[in-house]
Amino acid sequence: MAALAFMFLATWFTSSPVNAQEAESVAAEAEIDRSATGGATTLEDILRRQQGLQVDNDYRAENVGNPAAASGLSEQLGTLGGASDPDLWRGMRFNAADITTQARGPASDVLIQDRGMWWLQFREGPLLTYGGYLLLGTIGFLALFFLIRGRVKIDGEKTGRRIERFKNFERFGHWLLAGSFILLGITGLISLMGRKFLIPTIGHETYALIAGASKWVHNNVSWAFMLALVMVFVMWVIHNFPDKTDIKWIAKGGGLFGGGHPPAKKFNAGQKLIFWSVIVLGGSISVSGLSLLFPFELPLFAKTFTILNGTGLPEMLGFGILPETLTPHEEMQYAQLWHAIVSFVLMAIILAHIYIGSVGMEGAYDAMGTGMVEEQWAKEHHSLWVEEVKQRENKAPSGATPAE
Repeated sequence: MAALAFMFLATWFTSSPVNAQEAESVAAEAEIDRSATGGATTLEDILRRQQGLQVDNDYRAENVGNPAAASGLSEQLGTLGGASDPDLWRGMRFNAADITTQARGPASDVLIQDRGMWWLQFREGPLLTYGGYLLLGTIGFLALFFLIRGRVKIDGEKTGRRIERFKNFERFGHWLLAGSFILLGITGLISLMGRKFLIPTIGHETYALIAGASKWVHNNVSWAFMLALVMVFVMWVIHNFPDKTDIKWIAKGGGLFGGGHPPAKKFNAGQKLIFWSVIVLGGSISVSGLSLLFPFELPLFAKTFTILNGTGLPEMLGFGILPETLTPHEEMQYAQLWHAIVSFVLMAIILAHIYIGSVGMEGAYDAMGTGMVEEQWAKEHHSLWVEEVKQRENKAPSGATPAE
């Protein structure tokens, strides 16, 4: 699924109208006759760009005059401002001008980013639109489900006896992960959607303060999220490997179909899906987040596209050959969009998890709230785990604290 998402992302960008206008070569395009213009832009070039069709930009990239002459910027400035010099600006656009800057780094010599509009349009268009619909749709679905199904009650009579479900260390890891993710989600949405939704409401100055604080919180809380992700994986991975009990649990929809709750161990199939979603998607978010925290230092996508192309999978699925050469800025743009897309998916999953663990199921919150759960609840939802706990209690020496 991740490979397919990578390919869809790359294909959308490379086939978008804006990026199509900036394509440097088109194999299927019949060569345009530019002899009448002396090799300059023709009416046909302009019309093709207006229609969103691909245009070969080689004739422009090569027409930069003498790149060395473009280095004397001070000589080209007159008393009335800047001299109009098409060769100079084309040289800057196609990164052919010999210009020295004070900045240092992988992207320091790129003065004009030629292919960046696809990122801006996707970020302000489909990303906000479909990401927002996903979150609102998830909330709406959960509300409708609650109205139809109601709260999942404890079926049998409560015993008053409680069983330790999670130890303090486990609960600490869970709440560190949950709390940091909620903060990251809120601050991320402010950074991503604030310009469109908050500025019209609270104004530029107030938003600037909120956005600055959100950026600081997002960058620093991310380390807590990554630490908690490792903790949760180490603590619970042994309990989350699929087994045959998961098949029956899924077949009965966790008890929604067929009546009664299917037998389950410490974690049922639904919780295992949540666990692996958090680990895989959270891991992907962390890697892309590290790339954003250390700009231009951790390029991910060109290497990934090269590996995918080597498998032949993109062409087999009709995506064509993915771009294997990306500028430093494009790497960061892909990383930012991937970071946001995967975050939207994980936020939708976590909303469902929060619903089940709070208002959706009686007794579920106690597991992480106090670590102790009602014995009848445990028997109904995790009967196999309760049997394991009872067996360990019976084997424990007299006076010893029963192991979980």
